[in-house]
Amino acid sequence: MSTTGSTETPTRQPSGMRELTVRGIILGGLITLVFTAANVYLGLKVGLTFATSIPAAVISMAVLRYFANHSIRENNIVQTIASAAGTLSAIIFVLPGLIMVGWWTGFPYWITVGVCAFGGALGVMYSIPLRRALVTGSDLPYPEGVAAAEVLKVGETGEGAADNKTGLRTITTASIAAALFSLLSSMKVISNSLSAAVRIGSGGTLLGASLSLALIGVGHLVGVTVGVAMLVGLVIAYFIILPIRSSGHIPGTGDITDAVDSVFSSDVRFVGAGAIAVAAVWTLVKILGPILSGMVEAAASARERRSGHTVDVTERDIPIQIVGIVVLLLMIPIGWLLWDFLHDTALADSEPLLITVCIAFILIIGLIVAAVCGYMAGLIGSSNSPISGVGILVAIAAALLLKVVYGHADTDQSAALIAYTLFTSAVVFGVATISNDNLQDLKTGQLVGSTPWKQQVALLIGVVFGSLVIPPVLELMQNAFGFEGAPGAKSDALAAPQAALISSLVKGVFGGSLDWALIGLGALIGIGVIIVDEVLGKATANRIRLPPLAVGMGMYLPMSLTLVIPIGAFIGAYYNRWAARSSADDRTRERKKRLGILLATGLIVGESMYGVFFAAVVAGTGKEEPLSVVGDGWNSNWAQLLGLFVFVLLIGWLYRRTQRAASDPVGDE
Repeated sequence: MSTTGSTETPTRQPSGMRELTVRGIILGGLITLVFTAANVYLGLKVGLTFATSIPAAVISMAVLRYFANHSIRENNIVQTIASAAGTLSAIIFVLPGLIMVGWWTGFPYWITVGVCAFGGALGVMYSIPLRRALVTGSDLPYPEGVAAAEVLKVGETGEGAADNKTGLRTITTASIAAALFSLLSSMKVISNSLSAAVRIGSGGTLLGASLSLALIGVGHLVGVTVGVAMLVGLVIAYFIILPIRSSGHIPGTGDITDAVDSVFSSDVRFVGAGAIAVAAVWTLVKILGPILSGMVEAAASARERRSGHTVDVTERDIPIQIVGIVVLLLMIPIGWLLWDFLHDTALADSEPLLITVCIAFILIIGLIVAAVCGYMAGLIGSSNSPISGVGILVAIAAALLLKVVYGHADTDQSAALIAYTLFTSAVVFGVATISNDNLQDLKTGQLVGSTPWKQQVALLIGVVFGSLVIPPVLELMQNAFGFEGAPGAKSDALAAPQAALISSLVKGVFGGSLDWALIGLGALIGIGVIIVDEVLGKATANRIRLPPLAVGMGMYLPMSLTLVIPIGAFIGAYYNRWAARSSADDRTRERKKRLGILLATGLIVGESMYGVFFAAVVAGTGKEEPLSVVGDGWNSNWAQLLGLFVFVLLIGWLYRRTQRAASDPVGDE
C-alpha cells in the first residue's frame, strides 16, 4: 500500500528563538485542563474524543502574541503539551471498566494518576526511537501534523494574527452558546432530548434524539462518511434487530419504553459489540502489512540519512541511552502499581508470577502497540486511527495470557483476574493513546523547525498535566451519573461504550455470563459490512465507503446519541461545500474550513465543560436535578418543542455567524 508523502520543507528558525518556556508550559497546562476535561466527558458520553492540536495552536497563537519575543516554536510547544494531555484522555476507554465489573467503587486518585502517567510516559519513550524511522525517514502523510504546521506558519503572518483572533472568538462564542443551552436544559426550562417508544408488530423500538450541540460538533468533525455509516448501524439495530428481539417481551398495553430499552441493553448492544470487535480486528489486519513494510523501509532510509552526516538541531532527540534507562526505571513504579492492585486480593499467593508476566507483557506489547499506533496515525491520522480496536485486542491478549498462566480459578479468583486484566490493559492503553498522537506532534515540529528533544520533554509535561486532570473528572462523572451497567448507576448514567465492551469481552474470556451467540451475530453483521465496504471502495475508487467501526458504533450506542452525529456531519459538509465554492484561493478556502472546525470544537468544549460543572453540582448537592426552576406542571411536550426550536435556532445562528466571520478578508467582524 503506497502513501502520499508530504512535500513541505522543514522551516529553519534562528537558533536563539524561544521554544520551551515557562509561560508556554503554563499556557499549555491551562489549555490541557479545559480540553482534557472536555474529552473525558465526551468520551464517556458517546465513545468519541476530538483532536486538540489545531484548536490548541490557535488559542496559543492568539494569547502569546501579546507577549514579547513569542515564536512559532513556542506555539508548537504549547500545542504539543495540550495535544499530549488531550489524547491521554482516551484512557477512559478502559479504566471505567473497573467500576463496571464492580471492582472499584471510585477512582483512587494517585493510583489513577500513576496508571495514566507511567503508561503515557512509556508511550513517549517508545515513540522517540520511532521518530527517525516514521517521521524524518518516511513518506507517511501525517495529515493532522501537516495541518497543524500550516496553521502555525500562517499564524506568524499579520493576516494570520487576525485569523487567530477570529478563531478564538469563534471557539469562545460556540462554547458559551453550547453551555447556555445546557444550562437551560438543566433548569428544565427546555428539554434537551426527544424520545418515544413505538410498537412494531408484537415487538417495539425506541425513537429519540439528544439535543446536543456537542454531538453536532462531533458530526462536523467526523464527516459524512462516518455519519452515514453510524446511521446505517442505527437502522440495523433499531429497525431490524430490536423489533425482532423484543417481540413477545413487551406489555400488551401501556408504556413499553422500559421493556424495549431493557431488550436493547441486554441484547442489541452485544450484537453491536460483536460488530465492533470484528471491525476493529479487520481494520488492524488491513493496515498490518503497510505497517511492517513501511517501518522496515523507513528504518533503512533513516540509517542511510544518518551515515556520515552531522545531526542538525532539528534532528536531536533525547539520547537513546537515556530513553532505555527511563523505560527500565518506569517498570519499577509500574510493578509497584501491579503489586498494590494484587496484594489484598484472592490472587495474592501468585503475586510474583503475575507481576512478572504483566511487566513483560507491558514492555513487549507496549513497544509493538507504540509502533502500530504511530504508523496508523502517520498513515490515516490520529482521529481516524482505530485506537479502540487496539484496546480491544490488548485486553483480549492480556486476558488469554493470564488465563493460561494462572490456570484454574474459582469465582473470587476469576473476578480478581478480570479486574487485574483491565488494570494491566489500561497501562498499555496509555502507551497506545500517546503513541497514536505523539508522532503527529513531532511531524509538526519537524515542519516548523522545532528541536525534537524539547518537544519530547513537552510531551512528558503534557502527560503529567493530563494525568493530574483525568482522575478528578472521572471521579466526578462516577459520583454524579455513574456508568451504564455498573452497580449504582443512575437513570442518566454515561454509556462509556468502549469500557463496557472491553470489560464484557474480558469477562467472557474468564467464563463470565456473556452471550456469545449475540456477539457471533454481531460478528456476522460486521463481516457483511466489511464486504460491502470493500466492494463500495473498489467500485467507486474510495469515493464512497462504509467504515465498519462506525457501523458497529451506530449499532452499539443509543439512538439518542447516534442520530444527531449524522445531522452534524451533513451540516458540516454543507459548510465545507460553501467554503470550497466561495473562493478560488486555496488558502482562503482552508481558512474558512478551519473556522468551521473551530466552531465544531467550541460546541464540544462548551457543552462538555458545562457537563463537568454540572456533575460537580450534582455530586456536591446529592440531587439529580439541582438547578431545576420549573415545577412538575410544566408540560413536557412543550418543553421538548421549545428545546427543539432553540436548538435549531442556535445552530443556524452560529453557522451563519461563522460564515460571515470567515468571509471577512481581515478576520474582523
